[in-house]
Amino acid sequence: MYTISCEAHFDAAHFLFRHPGACRNLHGHRWMVRAYISSENLIAEGGGRGMVMDFGEIKPVLKSIADSFDHKLIVEEDTLRSTTMMMLEDEGFEIVLTQFRPTAENFAKFIFEELKKGGVEPSKVRVYESNDAYAEYSE
Repeated sequence: MYTISCEAHFDAAHFLFRHPGACRNLHGHRWMVRAYISSENLIAEGGGRGMVMDFGEIKPVLKSIADSFDHKLIVEEDTLRSTTMMMLEDEGFEIVLTQFRPTAENFAKFIFEELKKGGVEPSKVRVYESNDAYAEYSE
């Protein structure tokens, strides 16, 4: 089995609504995303011969996903009062509303699915919220 990987980063703030620990408070991370693409065989012909996939096809898709969160406040839908949201928006904060709780686990699955929509078939995605803590998703 051959496996290649690419990574991208984004800096973003989030909080975990009603979490019993410190993560209930607004805080930020330097998130690192690593996508893995695996294949039993390498491309046999053409310019991609000898590759699993051209890194140049993966990097822009992964970077676009990471950039959509970069320097933003990530908020799970319906976890802040509408007046709080309006005040943050009035102050010019860039907010990304998600349908999922913004945990590393859920980011890994979301990014996995977004890569597939972008034409990249990952074997797994890892999302690091720190150098020594990550979550991984694979099908």
